[in-house]
Amino acid sequence: IHISSNDASVKRVGDFLSKRLSFVMGHNMPVSNISMKQSENNSIRLSLIKDATIGDEGYKLNVTKNGISISANKPAGLFYGMQTLFQLMPKEVEETKFTKDIKWEVPVCNVTDYPRFGWRGLMFDVSRHFFTKDEVKEFIDQMVKYKYNLLHLHLTDDEGWRIEIKGLPRLTEVGAWNVKKVGYFGTFSPPTPYEPRTYGGFYTQDDIRELVKYAQDRFVNILPEIDVPGHSLAAVVSYPELSCTPGADKYHVRSGEEIMDWSHGQPPVALVDNTLCPANEKVYEFLDKVMTQVAQLFPFPYIHVGGDECPKNFWEKSDSIKALMQREGLKNMDEVQSYFEKRLEKIVESKGKKFMGWDEILQGGLAPSATVMSWRGMAGGIEAAKMKHDVVMSPTDYAYLDYMQGDPVIEPHVYATLRLKKAYQFEPVPDSVDPKYILGGQANLWTEQVYNMRHMEYMVWPRAMAISEAVWSPKDKRNWNDFAGRVETQFPRFDEAEVKYAPSMYDPIFTSSRVDSNHIKIELSTEINGLDIYYSFDNSFPDNFYPKYTSPLIPPEDAVMLKVITYRNGKPIGRMISMPIKEMEKRADENK
Repeated sequence: IHISSNDASVKRVGDFLSKRLSFVMGHNMPVSNISMKQSENNSIRLSLIKDATIGDEGYKLNVTKNGISISANKPAGLFYGMQTLFQLMPKEVEETKFTKDIKWEVPVCNVTDYPRFGWRGLMFDVSRHFFTKDEVKEFIDQMVKYKYNLLHLHLTDDEGWRIEIKGLPRLTEVGAWNVKKVGYFGTFSPPTPYEPRTYGGFYTQDDIRELVKYAQDRFVNILPEIDVPGHSLAAVVSYPELSCTPGADKYHVRSGEEIMDWSHGQPPVALVDNTLCPANEKVYEFLDKVMTQVAQLFPFPYIHVGGDECPKNFWEKSDSIKALMQREGLKNMDEVQSYFEKRLEKIVESKGKKFMGWDEILQGGLAPSATVMSWRGMAGGIEAAKMKHDVVMSPTDYAYLDYMQGDPVIEPHVYATLRLKKAYQFEPVPDSVDPKYILGGQANLWTEQVYNMRHMEYMVWPRAMAISEAVWSPKDKRNWNDFAGRVETQFPRFDEAEVKYAPSMYDPIFTSSRVDSNHIKIELSTEINGLDIYYSFDNSFPDNFYPKYTSPLIPPEDAVMLKVITYRNGKPIGRMISMPIKEMEKRADENK
């Protein structure tokens, strides 16, 4: 491996390349400096150049029969060129152990590649369930393979405060711990006073510095999120004086028991007041201390302050809120939150940072310099862009990786589904806005139902590949069938790397409708081409000797279960799915 620069970041890319290849090939592949003018066959060359067409993160990768060269304007481009080189190598490059007798070949090719957007983000919620420093590093290692450059860490919520703040020790002594529960989040029984609050954890400031450095070494920025004024129960439990509500000192950090009534839509009606009090000056003193330290720990220009799903029913009962409204001329609760956001924006900007929040911060009036992350569809982002505010698109209907990936009868149950094909349809720039206000897009992984790294991987991959391509590739170059084939080539690489992924793209899609009051019709389809579906109604397990699906099915009169499996080229490829006929009848009635 030859590098033609003394730049420390270029050397670091060379070292990454050397470490990976030396490990899997079983012999040392050293890095040495060489002049651009020198010719060196049988080598991998990393070079800095000047080429306006590829920008700061683009690269040129040239593979000939004599050698490989990666050139870029900046070290980040060399890093992304290296990722592409790995994808061109045999899958064993992802091995976790040395494997003999691999023929290390790369196809001769010439690639010019650069990203469409500068903001290519993945959000990792480490609050609902805590993930250790080493697990976050592992998350970073996985995301950079697909050229993500922004890790959004959701650090605070009702279930845990995950970052050490000097001078506010209870945030982590109390706010970082709850009672472990398993089942369906949001339906857990309330913990008793006697159950141990030992589940959770937090990052020390040294941990944060280490993570920031680890990310920077891989050309990733970390965006910290301190979610306020809602989603703040962990902070309120730690310091009850931050609440508007008497009795907040009796609250506990949430384990997943019900604390909101969602039956009225958004914002929810709170059963427990999980908000900071906009009428309390202690809140702004608290936030000033928090933002001062967060700004010092994270060099990225933005701080995300949440602002989403803030219930206001407890505010409506508060005398201090009523006095604030009268004093400031605020007409409704949205304007109360807007008052809070504008004060918080001044605090954030006083630390030399840019203010960012979820699209709810639009309600009641947007803070003057705010950047909006649009999650409730694209509408909030469109509105903000038309007001000439910067926007990052992360809409639920395309980019929420906590949603189920296939049919609810087989996936861990969550309240919505997002299949891979739908995620691939994500387009960050709506036709109605000026593209210069769209910084990019990101996928979000909320972890209410994600307890460990294996399930995290299952939820992220392969859907994060779809979002990655949406924010990297030119719009007119994207093609679902081509993408789906390339996704499949990644699965053996995940197997080599011992990374879990969801095979949901192979599972059939079930659709049912009423034929008459006594009969339903079931239609089966697939996300990708080339799959055959075999089925049974007799409770036995179908294979490719069973009936093949060719047209809509009418269940036999007394059948209770439809079982299906997909095959390709005579081999099983999908999972066996057992679909109750009653479930199909229920869906048919719901779809009338």
